[in-house]
Amino acid sequence: MMKLKLSYLLLIAALPAAAYAEDQQLSPWYVGIGAGQNNYGPNCEDSKMMTCGSDDPFAWEFFSGYSFNQYVAVEIGYRQLGHADWVDYANNHNDISVKGGTIGVVGTWPLRNNWSLNAEAGGYIFTNHNRVNHGDADYYHQSVAPYYGVGVGYDINENFRLSAKYRRYEDIDETRFADLDMDSNYWGLTLSYRFGEAPKAAPVVEEPAPVVMAPVDSDKDGINDDVDQCPNTPATHKVDAKGCSIYVDKLEDLTIAAQFDNNSSIVKKDSYGEIEKAANFLNKYPKADIEIAGHASLPGKESYNLWLSQKRADAVAKVLVDQYGISANRITSKGYGESQPIMQGTSAEANAANRRIEAKMSFKEKQPLLK
Repeated sequence: MMKLKLSYLLLIAALPAAAYAEDQQLSPWYVGIGAGQNNYGPNCEDSKMMTCGSDDPFAWEFFSGYSFNQYVAVEIGYRQLGHADWVDYANNHNDISVKGGTIGVVGTWPLRNNWSLNAEAGGYIFTNHNRVNHGDADYYHQSVAPYYGVGVGYDINENFRLSAKYRRYEDIDETRFADLDMDSNYWGLTLSYRFGEAPKAAPVVEEPAPVVMAPVDSDKDGINDDVDQCPNTPATHKVDAKGCSIYVDKLEDLTIAAQFDNNSSIVKKDSYGEIEKAANFLNKYPKADIEIAGHASLPGKESYNLWLSQKRADAVAKVLVDQYGISANRITSKGYGESQPIMQGTSAEANAANRRIEAKMSFKEKQPLLK
């Protein structure tokens, strides 16, 4: 018996060291104590009992447990179920106390506001100590009895739990003389302590108030940098809501006129200045093309005048290529004959005006809109 008690005490003493191994966290290990009132039956409540002695129903316990989670735990403990004294109908004196170790499973169902329900079941490895009138010898009897119970718990804080318990022990019997066939009902309170500390909430760090920066417009276009999608636009450009330059199509056009002598396709020297204007335009706009239109006066056959106007257009195109280096694939020459006179009639003045070359060029270019 002393060895059994010593084993439980050593186990309980070792638990705190194991529990604190988990640094500053709630441990699955816990210990506890309990006390209450136990009633053996049958004894004096049985009508067969003849003489009742003094009962000492005070019962106590200590225990330890391991929680797998918030619902299931296993417990071991030591329980003393109190003392009862009576003489039975056969005039046998029974002076009995029961004590021993327990091992069982505890189920817990959390409720609101720190309350919980629990149920337990296990085995009671007990020693039945009876001072009986059998040869005037006290004797001990050891056996195992099942027990079960229910209870209500309240968590005082993260570590402490107070519980009200009811337990039923079955078949706390004596088999040596076969004169005890008892059960037991227990009511009591337990106080358990769970090792460790609950994880502390991280301190609330107040974020500093955002610094409101004055709006900045680095390129001075009237649009702040936080919405400006086109930084470094020229200060002279008009911009849109995103800070990007606004472009418009700019139409450039040029008309030149080169004159020819009657019945001639030779470019006159005084017409080179007009042709140079066309060359300068084409150099300014490398993607622009030019159409050179040749024309003739009204006298003469229409077919001849058409041929002559084509020759005049080809002559001007040749000057652009040979004298000014314009690529031939940018030049179109076409004769219109007498079909587009600028002055009606066959007078010398009309004929001189109609013997001409016209070069018309236009080019659309995107240019920024200026302030």
